[in-house]
Amino acid sequence: MKTEINPDILIAKAQECLSHAYAPYSAFAVGAAVIDNRGRIFTGANVENASYGLTICAERVAIFSAIAAGATQIEAIAVTAEKLKPVAPCGACRQVMVEFCESNTPVFSDAGQGKIVKWSVGELLPEVFAPKNLL
Repeated sequence: MKTEINPDILIAKAQECLSHAYAPYSAFAVGAAVIDNRGRIFTGANVENASYGLTICAERVAIFSAIAAGATQIEAIAVTAEKLKPVAPCGACRQVMVEFCESNTPVFSDAGQGKIVKWSVGELLPEVFAPKNLL
């Protein structure tokens, strides 16, 4: 069963998370939302740490929340930021997306003034290291 994907709803859910971001060091709040193969939406906000390497991005929080709740496939992702429109996922988030998404999975970001930018996971990370590489 293919999940119905509404980019506006997914971006709105990501925007709701901006107020939950913990970004005292970068002051760069990010919110994300994902929809899984069962149509459930999971959200996340970035959480920074004084030990910078322990910081986690909003996209990974949302994806990991979905997986922890039993999702097996992510059907779409939305990401937003307070300071940058549109905002693209970082390299670490792109690699995590490869693990739980298809190459054609859409990634949306709001570009301001009601506009939405859309990439695919494959466009964001074209030459991937994926589970199949370990076989």
